[in-house]
Amino acid sequence: MSEQPWTIESIRDALGNPNLAQRFLGEINRAPAHELLNVFARWERIAKDTLASVQRGREIADAEDRGEDPTGEWGDATDRVLAEAERIHSRGAA
Repeated sequence: MSEQPWTIESIRDALGNPNLAQRFLGEINRAPAHELLNVFARWERIAKDTLASVQRGREIADAEDRGEDPTGEWGDATDRVLAEAERIHSRGAA
């Protein structure tokens, strides 16, 4: 998303996976009022990370299509991604 504020609908759309979107909608709909902002913020971060990952994947694919070695520009982020996935999983978000 560019400069538009995040909404429940835009987060749902950015998640890209129907099961993940349904999980988000379920959590946001069941959240008590005092936790609503935290639930929204957590899923907004997940949506932003998802969009960033898609963009990085497209950039890598474009580099490969041009015959470039994408590893020259993008370092191995496996450990960082696995750590982030574990953090998200431990919070029950993915």
